[in-house]
Parts: sequence; C-alpha cells; structure tokens
Amino acid sequence: MARIKPNMNVVFVGHVDHGKSTAIGRLMYDSGLIPEQELNKLKEEAQKHGKVGFEFAFVMDRFKEERERGVTIDLSYKKLITQKFEVTIIDAPGHKDFVKNMITGASQADAAFLVVAVQHGVMPQTKEHLWLLRTMGVEQIAVIINQMDTVKFDEAKFNKVKTDLSTLLKAVGINPEKTTFIAASGFKGDNVAKKSTNMAWYKGPTILEQLDLFTEPQKPIELPLRMPIQDVYEITGIGTVPVGKIETGKMKPGQKVIILPGRTGKGVEGEVKTIEMHHEQLTEAIAGDNVGINIRGVGKKDIARGDVICDASNPALVVEEFTAQIAIINHPTVIAKGYTPVFHIHTAQVPCQFIELQKKLDPKTGQASQENPDFLKNGDVAIVRIKPMGNLVLERQKDNPHMARFAIRDAGATVAAGVCIDLVAKK
Repeated sequence: MARIKPNMNVVFVGHVDHGKSTAIGRLMYDSGLIPEQELNKLKEEAQKHGKVGFEFAFVMDRFKEERERGVTIDLSYKKLITQKFEVTIIDAPGHKDFVKNMITGASQADAAFLVVAVQHGVMPQTKEHLWLLRTMGVEQIAVIINQMDTVKFDEAKFNKVKTDLSTLLKAVGINPEKTTFIAASGFKGDNVAKKSTNMAWYKGPTILEQLDLFTEPQKPIELPLRMPIQDVYEITGIGTVPVGKIETGKMKPGQKVIILPGRTGKGVEGEVKTIEMHHEQLTEAIAGDNVGINIRGVGKKDIARGDVICDASNPALVVEEFTAQIAIINHPTVIAKGYTPVFHIHTAQVPCQFIELQKKLDPKTGQASQENPDFLKNGDVAIVRIKPMGNLVLERQKDNPHMARFAIRDAGATVAAGVCIDLVAKK
C-alpha cells in the first residue's frame, strides 16, 4: 500500500468538561466521518443517559467501549484525512486520575491542541498538561478557546483567556506570539471544520485548517527500530497482536526482533510476521505509525504493555541505573535520596529510586548552582542518579531522544519530568 500523505498524530488535551471530546466528535461529523443516522443514534443514546447535548462526545467514547470489547485494533484513535496529512486523533482524558493515560497519549503525539473553556479559563491542570506536553517533546501546540457560545461569542472574554494563557505559555517556554488561539464552539460547530458566522471579529484558522498549519514531523527512521507496546490483544484467527506506535526506525515482515524486557527480563526473540495499520497490511511500517503486529514465536504471556520491540541486531538496553536531568513540577514537600515514585517512560510504568542527587542547575543558564543538594523542591532542575526497582528499557537522550523522556508520578499527580542522559546496562 502506497502512503499518500504523511501521518500526523495529534492529541487533544485539556481539563475535564472543557469540551475536548465534543470538539473532536464535531470535527469528525463535519468532516463527513460520521453519517447522519449514526449521529441520530448517538443523540438518542445521549438523551437516554440523561446527557442531552453529549452526542458528539459519545463519538469518541463509543470507540473506547468498542476497543474494550476488543472488536478491532485501533479504535482509541480515529483517522481524519486533511489536505496535507493523514491525521490520527488521540483523545486524552482530562480527569486527574487519567493523567497517566494522557502521558501515554502525549508521548505519541506530533502536535497538540490544548482545549480551554472560555467561561472557566486557566485551571490548575492546564499548567500540568502544558509541562507534560513539553517534557514529552511535543513542540507544536495550538490552543482552542472553546465553548464560545456560552459567552455569546464575546471577543473580550476570548481575549481575557488568551492573555492568561499567554502568561502560562511563556512560563513553560512556549512563545505565545507564535501560538495560534482558536475561538471555537465544539457543540455548535463554530470554527471547528467550518468558519463561524457568529464571530466576525475572529480572523484565524478553524481547527480543521490548523491541522494543516502544523509542520510535518521529522521521522526518525535512521535510528534503530523501537516500538513500545501500548496493549496486547488476542485476535481470533491471527493470535497475539501487540499494538503501539513505532517511535524510531522501520519494521518489515520477516525482520528479526527482540522484545525487552519481556516477562523474564532477558527479552523474547521473534520474527515479524504481519504488520497492520487501520486494517491494512503493510509491507513496511516506519517511525510515527500506530500499528498492530503479529510476531512468530511470541505469545500473550511473554509480553506486556511497557515492553519495547527492538531490532534484534541493535536492541535497546535494560538498565541497572541511570543518570537523568529532571525538573520538579509539582511536589507537595521535597524530594530527597531514597524517594521511590513511579516513572512513566514511553508506555512503561516502573517504580524507581533516587539514589543520588548530584547537582542543582540554574534553569536559565543550565550551569550547576549547587553540588550534592540535600533535597529538591518545586521549580528545581537537577541531575540525579536513579535505580529502577524493576526491569526498564531506556536510552540516552543523545542516542535516541524518543526513548529517553519520562514523567514521574506519585499519589495521583505528576511531580517531575525529565530525560535520561547516561545509563548503566544490566549485566
């Protein structure tokens, strides 16, 4: 199958109830991806559940349910063909306890829309979402100021939220001058796929137009094959199918791979039998593709979410310990040696212990401001040594930045984020 257009993974993030799912559902419907009779069914369903007006949100939710029933491989994602791209849309949940799913979503994204409801403005989670997007390497971010219909499409209200958000963007190192702010109503469809007739004052792009204004992601295809596993399915007639996004490199049927760490920690070897994307068999998949694959000699018990499929001739490493540069975003007290939170790295979640705080850095210059500090607190940037309490696959920033980033979570919140700069492999 020839690729007509480049693949672009776009994540929608934002506070719960700010209308993300509705905006996505409306985008799908107005782009002709949801037939009228299907929307009417969803409307009835929404009314039956006492959720009048939730029909567009149900679009994405229905995919999630279907996925849980295991009907097909890729239903958390929905594909939209624009003028320039094949866009895969990832709907990241906004609830606090869903942040870990959001981290996984963000780690797969080339670009992001931050959705902020005009009547609520900046929320505590808005900053956390921005930090996560930055740490996960999402460079391209556009902002949707949503639910404009609730404030009668008032330009002053839009500008107030835009000003508040600009301050926040600056704080995480994003230039607000170069950021697009879209005035939209997901529910009414204003500036989603069609230009609004209610806001003559708004001169910017619609959400659909903005998708094509993002620049095409560079594909790290020259790096060795790395595909973190997102889920493992058993599919009748095919067998075990790990699903995930190829972070780097290329994959072909017949290729020898090793899946690390695997259940034993020593890795599982196999050979790629088939590769499928959006229900089509591929003769080659490349970095950026979300695929399902079948591997000869690998069963469901051998592998799990968080394992990484690697090229057998050039695998990643399972690490004994590693050195990282981290930023403390949101810790209730202080972090000292011995602290053991959960590290979210690609799709893996592994408890890791801080074994040495080497130095604090001045975040503005990157120079050391203090050697061997006793503790770290919010706003600190530091170099630390970390020991995983389980098997963890990781790479150095300079070898493969796509496999070096992580977020640190504790008691339901993201406390820090960082990158691996050096590591010691397990013997």
